[in-house]
Amino acid sequence: MRTDSPRTASPQGPRKASPRSIVIWTLVALVAAAGWSVLALSRGEEVSAAWMVAAALGSYAIAYRFYSKFIAYKVLKVDKTRATPAERLNNGIDFHPTDRRVLLGHHFAAIAGAGPLVGPVLAAQMGYLPGTIWIIVGVIFAGAVQDMVVLFFSTRRDGRSLGQMAREEIGPFGGAAALIAAFAIMIILLGVLALVIVNALAQSPWGTFSIAMTVPIALLMGFYLRVLRPGRVAEVSLIGVALLLFALVAGRWVAESSWADTFTLAPLTLVIWLVAYGFIASILPVWMLLAPRDYLSTFMKIGTIVLLAVGVVVSLPTLKMDAVTDFASQGNGPVFAGSLFPFVFITIACGALSGFHSLISSGTTPKMIQKETQVRMIGYGSMLMESSVAVMALVAASVIDPGLYFAMNAPAGVIGDTVQNASQVVGGWGYQISPDDLAAAAKNVEESSLLSRTGGAPTLAIGVSEIFSDVTGDGLRAFWYHFAIMFEALFILTALDAGTRVGRFMLQDTLGNLYKPFKDVSWKPGLVITSGIVCGLWGYFLWVGVHEPLGGINQLFPIFGISNQLLAAVALAVCTTLLVKSGRLKWAWITGIPLVWDATVTLTASWQKVFSSDPRVGFFKQRSIYQDGIDRGEIVAPAKNMDDMHTIVTNSTVDGVLTAVLALLIVVVIADATRVCIRHIRRPALSTLSEAPYVESQIVAPAGLIPTKEEREEVRDAVGAEPRG
Repeated sequence: MRTDSPRTASPQGPRKASPRSIVIWTLVALVAAAGWSVLALSRGEEVSAAWMVAAALGSYAIAYRFYSKFIAYKVLKVDKTRATPAERLNNGIDFHPTDRRVLLGHHFAAIAGAGPLVGPVLAAQMGYLPGTIWIIVGVIFAGAVQDMVVLFFSTRRDGRSLGQMAREEIGPFGGAAALIAAFAIMIILLGVLALVIVNALAQSPWGTFSIAMTVPIALLMGFYLRVLRPGRVAEVSLIGVALLLFALVAGRWVAESSWADTFTLAPLTLVIWLVAYGFIASILPVWMLLAPRDYLSTFMKIGTIVLLAVGVVVSLPTLKMDAVTDFASQGNGPVFAGSLFPFVFITIACGALSGFHSLISSGTTPKMIQKETQVRMIGYGSMLMESSVAVMALVAASVIDPGLYFAMNAPAGVIGDTVQNASQVVGGWGYQISPDDLAAAAKNVEESSLLSRTGGAPTLAIGVSEIFSDVTGDGLRAFWYHFAIMFEALFILTALDAGTRVGRFMLQDTLGNLYKPFKDVSWKPGLVITSGIVCGLWGYFLWVGVHEPLGGINQLFPIFGISNQLLAAVALAVCTTLLVKSGRLKWAWITGIPLVWDATVTLTASWQKVFSSDPRVGFFKQRSIYQDGIDRGEIVAPAKNMDDMHTIVTNSTVDGVLTAVLALLIVVVIADATRVCIRHIRRPALSTLSEAPYVESQIVAPAGLIPTKEEREEVRDAVGAEPRG
C-alpha cells in the first residue's frame, strides 16, 4: 500500500560522474583505507592518532555522499513539493518552520549529549580498536540510517512521537509496549545525562557561570530572530558566538573573584537548578530558548571538535592505550565489568547507534523542518557529526597515560583515596604510574585530585588539554582542561532540555489516548502538567545517582546503554514495519539488518545484567550480597554505613527490575512488528497507514547546507514571484 504524493520529486537523478569527482572520491577512499590499515595491522609499534581521524573522516565522507543519498532519494523518495507539518501546522510554539542551518544546530545539539563523550571514554578500557570499529561502522549502517528514516516517517505523520507511531502502525498491543518502553527509557536517559552535568559542574564556578550565561544569550538570539531582525541568521550567529566567547573568558574571571562562592555549587544544589531549568525550557516556545540555545552551542561543539582534529594532525600524538587490552577478553575491567561482547556495543551507544536520537527525530525536529529533502542533512548528517565527537573522545582517552586513565575512571572503593593506594592498585593491573605522577597531573590542571573522577568528562578534558597544550604550550594546560569541562557540560545540557521537551510530547501522546485535549501538544495546561511529571521522574534518577555509594555513573551507565540500545530496537522495528507497509519491502534490509544486530547485542547484555552470577555484572547478584550483609549486620565495601548498604540494595533492585521489564517490552514490540510485516506481505489490503494527506508546499528552501546552483535559482525565483495559492 502506498500513499506517496501526486508528484514525487527526484532532484538528484542519475548523473554521470565527472573525472574531477572520480579523482576526489578515489583520494578520499585511499585516505580512509590507509587509516584503517594502520589501525588494524599495527602490532606493538607506536600508532599516531591521526590515522584514527583519517579512517573516520574518510569513511564518513563516502557514507554521506553515496549511502545516505541512495536512501533519501531511492528508498524514501523525499519530496520537495510536499508541505511538512512545520509549514501546515505552524503555531509558533512547537510547530515552526526553521531555517535549515538553525535546525541542524538544534538537532545536532539535542542528540549529542553525554553518550558520544562518556561512552567511548569508558570503553577505552577495552582498547582503542574495538571502539573505533563500532563507532564508525555502526553509525554508517545503523545509527545515521535510524535517525534519518525515523525523521522522514515522523515528518510524514505530523511529527508523531516514536511511541505513537508504533501504536498506530504496529497495533495497540505492540504499540502500548513501545509507548511504555520509550517513555521509561527516556526518563532513565535524561537522569544519566543530568548526572554527568552534575559531576562536571560540581564545585566549578568557572563552568557553572559560563553555562548559566548561555541561557540569557540564547533568549537574546531568539528575540533577535523572531522580533528584531527576522531571518538574519548570519547576524545573530556573530552576536551569539561573540557573547559565548566572552562568557568563556568571564568564567575564569568569576572563578578568581569574590563571586566564586556564588557559582560554586554542591551536587544537590545543581540537581534542583537542573530540574527547574528542564521544566522552564520544556514549556517556553521553541523559538525563544531551545532552538537558539542549541544553535549557539553547536558553534562551540563543532568548533572544539574541529580544533581537536586539527590539533591531532598538527601534534600527531601517539595512542598510548593498547589496541585491545586484556580486560576485553577477561571481562573484569575496573571501569565497568563485562566482556567485549556485548558490553562495548552498549557502552558506546551515542556516536554509533542511539535510541535517544529517534525520540528527537520524532519529537522537536519534525515539527520544525522546512522541507522533506532536508532529512538527509539533518538526520544522517547530524549523526555523522556526533560520531566524529565520539571518535575524538576515544582519541582523547587513548593518548593519555593508561595508568592515569585507570586512576581517574576506577571508583574510589577500588583504588582508595590517596595517590599511593591508587598507584599500587593500578600497577597491579599492569599499568605503572607513580604517586608523584598522579599528583603532578592534578597540579598541572589546577585540580586538587584527579582520582576517581568517573563519568568520562574529566578524562576527556585531560586528553583535550594534552592535545591542545602540545600546540599552544604547556602553560595553557589548565585553561584547556577547564575549557573542556565547560564544553562537555554545555554539550550535554542541550540534550537535556530538548530531551525533556520530547519526553513531554511522549507523555502527552500517551495521555491523549485517555483524555483528548492532551493530544494537542501546545495545550497549555497539558504541557505544564506533563513537563512537571517528566522533570520529576528524571529528577528522581538524578537524585539517586548523586547519592549512589557505588559511584552513580559506574552503576547507572550500563542501564543507560542497555536502555538506549533497546530503544534503538524499537525505532528500527517501527522503521522496518513502515518500509514494508509503504511498499518498500525490497529495501527493508536497510533497517532490518541493524535491528537484528542491535536486538542480539542488547538482549544478551540485558540477560547478563539481570542473571549474571558475577556481582560486578549482575544487578540481582549484587543485591543479594549487600542484602546478606545487612542481614548479618556487616558493612560490605565500598559502602561506609548501613544507609549506604540499603541504598545499594534499593538501587540494584530497581536497576535489575527495570532492565528485565524493558527487555521484555522490546521483545513484545519486535514480535508484534514481525507479525504485522508478515500479515502485510500475505494480505496487503488489510494494512493501513496513518500518513498525513499530501499538501503542496509554499516554502522554497535548499536541501543541504550549501545551496546548489539550481536551488539558488529557485530561491531567487520564489523571492521575485507572487505568493502561490
